[in-house]
Amino acid sequence: MFEVLSNETLAPNLHRMVVRAPRIATARRPGQFVIVRADRGEERIPLTIGDADPAEGTITLFVQAIGASTRRIVSTPAGGSLRDVAGPLGQPTHIEQFGRVACVGGGVGTAVLYPLAKALAAAGNEVTSIIGGRSSQYIILADELAALSHELLVTTEDGTRGRKGFVTAALADLMADPERAPRLVLAVGPVPMMRAVAELTRPHGIQTLVSLNPIMIDGTGMCGGCRVVVGGESKFACVDGPEFDGHRVDYASLMDRLTTYREFEDAARCAADECRLGEVANG
Repeated sequence: MFEVLSNETLAPNLHRMVVRAPRIATARRPGQFVIVRADRGEERIPLTIGDADPAEGTITLFVQAIGASTRRIVSTPAGGSLRDVAGPLGQPTHIEQFGRVACVGGGVGTAVLYPLAKALAAAGNEVTSIIGGRSSQYIILADELAALSHELLVTTEDGTRGRKGFVTAALADLMADPERAPRLVLAVGPVPMMRAVAELTRPHGIQTLVSLNPIMIDGTGMCGGCRVVVGGESKFACVDGPEFDGHRVDYASLMDRLTTYREFEDAARCAADECRLGEVANG
C-alpha cells in the first residue's frame, strides 16, 4: 500500500497528489511514469511522475479525473492509500544543454511538461514555457513554471488569461524572433495540439519531441496496447517512449487507438454515477 500524503485540486477534475514511494522517488528520472491501481482488481492507470523528493521518499502525481478509474484514484484522501504504484517505467528524457528550449503544454499536458522543463532549466538551458487551456481556470503550474523559465507565455481559448488563442500562435511568434527561437521544442497535450506543434516546427527543421499517452495496460511492452507508429515502424510507448520525434509520429493512428475502449469507459462512468446517486438517495 502507498500512503497518500496530500490531495489538492488544481483545476476542474485535476488533482495533485503526493504519495509515499521511497524506492520510486530515488530511482525516478524526468519523463518517466508509474502505473497506479486504486484497489485490487481495478484498472491500471499510467501517470507521469510530476516531481520526486528522494529525501522525503515521496513522488508527486497529477491525475485528471475523467473516467471511473481516475475518479476513484482522486477520491483517495490524505491519509488513505493506493493499492499499487509500480515504476519508474519508460525511458527518461534525454537532458543536456541545448541552449534555447521551448516547452509547450496544453491543458493537463502542462503537468507532464513541468518535470521536463525543471530538468532542462537545471541543466543550464534557457527555457521558454508556453502553456494553454480553455480558460483561466484550466491554467495550471504557471507560478512554478515561471520560477524556472526565462519566459512564460500563457494562452487561453476564451482570452480570460494571457493571450487569446492557442499555444501554437505563441510558439510561432517565438520562432520568428531570431533572439528567442528555440533549438528544441517539447510538446505535451492533446494529440491535435502536439500534431499542430510538429507541423509548425517541421519546415524550420527544429527538433521536436512529443509525449504520447495511448492505451496502456501492463507498462512493460507485453500487451501491445500502447503501440504507436513512428517513422513507419511500430513502437511501444511504455518501453520505447513515452517521448518520440514529433515529426515522425502517425497521429491519425494514435487518435484512432485512443478511442478503442470509449464505449466501455462510458459504461463504467455511468455505472459509477448511478452508484453515487443511489448512495445519496439512500442517504
